[in-house]
Amino acid sequence: MVDLIPQFGNTLYTIGAFVIALSVIVAVHEYGHYIVGRWSGIKADVFSLGFGPVLWSRPDKHGTVWQIAALPFGGYVKFAGDADAASASKSADFESMEVEAQRHTMHGAPLWARAATVAAGPIFNFILSIVIFTGVLMYRGIAADPLTVDELRAMPGMEQELRAGDEILAIDGKPTPLVESFDSFIDDLPLLPELDYDLRREGDELTVRAPHPYPPIVSGLTPGSAAMDAEMKVGDVILSVDGAAISTFQELREKVAASDGKVLLLNIWRDGAEYEIELAPRTMDLPLPEGGFETRYLIGITGGLLFTPRTESPGLFQAVSYGAKQTAFIVRSSLSGLYHMAAGAISSCNLRGPVGIAQTSGAAASQGLASFIWFIAVLSTAVGLLNLFPIPVLDGGHLVFHAYEAVTGKPPSDRALRILMSVGLALIGTLMAFALTNDFLCP
Repeated sequence: MVDLIPQFGNTLYTIGAFVIALSVIVAVHEYGHYIVGRWSGIKADVFSLGFGPVLWSRPDKHGTVWQIAALPFGGYVKFAGDADAASASKSADFESMEVEAQRHTMHGAPLWARAATVAAGPIFNFILSIVIFTGVLMYRGIAADPLTVDELRAMPGMEQELRAGDEILAIDGKPTPLVESFDSFIDDLPLLPELDYDLRREGDELTVRAPHPYPPIVSGLTPGSAAMDAEMKVGDVILSVDGAAISTFQELREKVAASDGKVLLLNIWRDGAEYEIELAPRTMDLPLPEGGFETRYLIGITGGLLFTPRTESPGLFQAVSYGAKQTAFIVRSSLSGLYHMAAGAISSCNLRGPVGIAQTSGAAASQGLASFIWFIAVLSTAVGLLNLFPIPVLDGGHLVFHAYEAVTGKPPSDRALRILMSVGLALIGTLMAFALTNDFLCP
């Protein structure tokens, strides 16, 4: 029984992280529906975070009851005149309402008001993602020119001659470029344990020896990866792979790529001590900036520079532009991924259900608040995109009904709506069952 306590604690941590992430995303999504509906003259009877028995409720001055329910896996807004929270049919007393009262219901409001209210949920999800990505960039800052050492990372077995405040003029005799071109500059450097660094320090120019600028150090872990499952930590330095010493992240990448998925023995340095870790690289389908996917063997770690560079705060426009581009990239990658899965070009295991998402939530939270907030932004984009799919019961399905009404001048019949809603529920149920199966059967 005692052996189960750590596992039970990890499960609670995972569930807690998932509930927090989902609650934030659902609250923003439903608030989008609510506030745009209110602005459009549509009244809301209930704003609920969660389903089932009500734990807490409070009416506001607009007549909306705000409540928290016992099952924290979703939420809804029930608008006036709706028979249920899905807004699929009118309430029993709708026809007996006065014309003015009907105007304040979802079914009696003008088409533009209904469409705007429905679209607002996914749009608010995208806005949340953009805001988070923008805030993260402004908090972290961007590397400033000229490239200057801000903080050094701990490295084993080498005397660190670099100092905070050093301006790096050249590495291995090659002048350092602007920061935006530094990644490609690193790729052209020799894969040696130490290189010469030409510096400007307190007004003087000098040359020192220091480790390769891109050492095999762990700066981030991918949730659900082999490295995460092997309990690697941020800050770990990988000294050797299968007994062969390495000194650059590129060497690690090459050995993982050549492993063909076989178990690797990593000797790592952590906080002054050495450890051995065994793990097997896993195939992962990586979205490419130009579109499509690349399948590679990965262990799930990201590298980092030998030092953290001096940063500066980006301008608001630059930060918002970054947030929007990051959100757009997730949308494009998700749509491309679904297409490639349907075409059989990549594994269908890329589609995960609630268990997989919960595990990723816990893994992201275990790496710190910044990682967890970033995950919320990514998940918010995914939720917004999913809700725009033209499937009945989803927001995208309702928008298709509104488009039909705009073209024909009348909404679909109640019978047609009931049939389409049943089909939509069946499609969503099938998709969720498939994703849940992946949670348990996929590695």
